[in-house]
Amino acid sequence: MPGRNVGADAHHRGGRPETPRPQTGAPAPGAAEHPPHAPETCSACGTPLSADAAHLADALRASESRFRAAFSDAGIGMALIDTDDLVIEGNPAFAAMLGRETAELPGMHIHRIIDPEDPSRRRYRELVRGERDRMRTEKRLKHREGREVWGRVTVSLIRDGAGRPYYTLVMVEDITEQRQLGDRLAYQALHDPLTRLPNRTLFYERLEAAFKPAGQAGSNEPPGERRIGLCYVDLDGFAAINETLGHHIGDQLLVAVAARLEHGFADGEGQLVARMGGDEFAVLVVDSVGHEQLTHLAAGLMDALERPFEVAGHRLTVTASIGVVERPVRGSTPTDLIRDADSTLYWSKADGRARWTLYDRDRGADQLTRHLLATALRPAVERGEFTVEYQPLVGLADGAVHGAESLVRWRHPRYGLLSPDRFIPLAEESGAIVPLGKWVLEESCRQARRWLAEFPDAETFVSVNLAARQIWDSDVVADVAEVLERTGLPARLLQLEITESAILGPSGRPLQALQALADMGVRIAIDDFGTGYSNLAYLSRLPVHALKLDGTFIEAFRESAPGDGGRRRAADEQIVGAVVQLAHALGLTVTAEGIENAAQAERLRQTGCDTAQGWYFARPGPPDRIAAILREA
Repeated sequence: MPGRNVGADAHHRGGRPETPRPQTGAPAPGAAEHPPHAPETCSACGTPLSADAAHLADALRASESRFRAAFSDAGIGMALIDTDDLVIEGNPAFAAMLGRETAELPGMHIHRIIDPEDPSRRRYRELVRGERDRMRTEKRLKHREGREVWGRVTVSLIRDGAGRPYYTLVMVEDITEQRQLGDRLAYQALHDPLTRLPNRTLFYERLEAAFKPAGQAGSNEPPGERRIGLCYVDLDGFAAINETLGHHIGDQLLVAVAARLEHGFADGEGQLVARMGGDEFAVLVVDSVGHEQLTHLAAGLMDALERPFEVAGHRLTVTASIGVVERPVRGSTPTDLIRDADSTLYWSKADGRARWTLYDRDRGADQLTRHLLATALRPAVERGEFTVEYQPLVGLADGAVHGAESLVRWRHPRYGLLSPDRFIPLAEESGAIVPLGKWVLEESCRQARRWLAEFPDAETFVSVNLAARQIWDSDVVADVAEVLERTGLPARLLQLEITESAILGPSGRPLQALQALADMGVRIAIDDFGTGYSNLAYLSRLPVHALKLDGTFIEAFRESAPGDGGRRRAADEQIVGAVVQLAHALGLTVTAEGIENAAQAERLRQTGCDTAQGWYFARPGPPDRIAAILREA
């Protein structure tokens, strides 16, 4: 049996190893028989062999027989290859892997059997030159019928007695099924099972690769010149399709949408269409050439999706909102690109849906600021970063201060003093309005109690804004009762302002809470009256004590102007007068907001309006300013 090193006495022809042949005890036909007990001779030169040499020859024949049996019957493919890369012999298993007969293999060049791919080809040449003894690799084999066959190949170098390369032994294990299973698993890991589009994982792999330095990414472009673009697509109203027609129809619609997007917009390595999850898709453009390319792509996506889909007998029409981002690779990151595309998609939704929106850096900065403020709200309450200013509510008939509205301000460590319009909507969205509102309520009641102690005859009330979410997310009645008890403020000196849209909503819970507060003696005022439902019939049944007219009505009481504007202001004056008369008939007081001059105040007084507030009387300020006005009265 040929080993790692074949002995110097091994015989071969033409420099090529002689293939081992099975030995038997019977002589070949026509061969001369040795007389019994005749000494064994060398088959090549006829020289009688010594006993040791004869024993060695027997062992060699036995070894060759075992090798032949193992070679022929092995379950894995085996082949002997000479130093010219020609097959000496292959076993049946190897021939079967290639779809050939064993007789076809001798003399065949190895490259007709195995793909000559680097770097495994380079390592094989090193082995043939004797620079290494063994190599392992996985190679694609060339089947006669062209089908895919993969083998785990081990190549061992056999040397002659002098240590020179003699031939190679190739052993091949068929791993086609394993490879195909691995390919299927890899495909499933990188593709969406429903639509067969690349999934989020593959999308992020391609995105990360696009942001690598030019050399690593395989690009020949100079650094700083490469650009990237992204269209982030969300189907409008898709949830309604699931809810009305069923999820199976929704799934079929997603498949149809994916097929249309892939067919129309996938472009090899340069343009990837992926499903990000749910009804969200993304089109990634590597090496984009500018904003116009991406906006043109977004318009094409809109047109493609607006064409009706035929799904299970239903003719479905969908629209999409698309966020578009296009920028240089340098100076950005994958995280920045995704964040900005998501924000821009949100802008498309907020602006009315069925549209694309190009990322705007200024709007993005504002969005980032809003996010930072929203996340900092609750900690800011705990750190005591908020303060309350007060604006007087002045009686138009007597000019006296009847009360004061509390207005919260945020002393932000980075952005300075922030007015309520900068953070109150964020607080309502995030739920931070509940702890913030409770803090403002207690601070205001405590201050009103101080005014009462210093000016007991003035009976100055404090008016605090109450958000609808405070009613929904907390026990506002218990909170108010607790604050009044803790501060010692009489309930009659607390007024809570709530918008009419919150009071007149579909649920009865706000009405129940407000009725309980009114029963405690707390004053209830409808803020911004005239901008919500304006259902006058409700006024007789609501636990309300005052109306605060929205500032848009008060504009009519500024200096009149000719033309249509003057006629509109005259109409607004008539409306205000009618509202005041109605409120008085129902036992309610009326407060006007936004008074800027004496003429406005006088004209409102003539309509019968009870109190007013605005810069004409005083701007919002510290509580000491209210105390100073009360002292002067």
